[in-house]
Amino acid sequence: MALMDALGIERAVFAGYDWGGRAASIGAALWPQRCSGLVCTNGYMIQDIAHAMQPAPPEREVPLWYQYYFQLERGRAGLAANRRGIARILWSQWSPTWTFDEACFERTAVAFDNPDYVDVVIHSYRHRYGVVEGDPQYAAVQRRLDALPVITVPAI
Repeated sequence: MALMDALGIERAVFAGYDWGGRAASIGAALWPQRCSGLVCTNGYMIQDIAHAMQPAPPEREVPLWYQYYFQLERGRAGLAANRRGIARILWSQWSPTWTFDEACFERTAVAFDNPDYVDVVIHSYRHRYGVVEGDPQYAAVQRRLDALPVITVPAI
């Protein structure tokens, strides 16, 4: 909402995929007066942290290997040492029929060089499983999200 305020935007359609879908879903659920509609390719993206440790069927758990890897310090070290390698594997896993070339990959991979990249990724995956606390400045927002609010705006 701070970005919208800074840009002088009162209402907008929120859209996103993956982490962006989570941000869009949260915005739509918590600030529906600012959201004209939601386009989210992943469905309901607000994390149910309270139930995150309940196992899913094995076929749903296997593709999430990287999320479990990142719970360990070995995973943090692995991501720090192999940012591009892990991303390349995940891209191939998530989009098996997409044939991307090196130039396409590198245009995105430069973002992995951000000095905060590893810390942000690791904290996000640990937070979603309730292993670490969120940022205290967002505690009130987290309490609202813990209630798994309904998205009331038009959504696809």
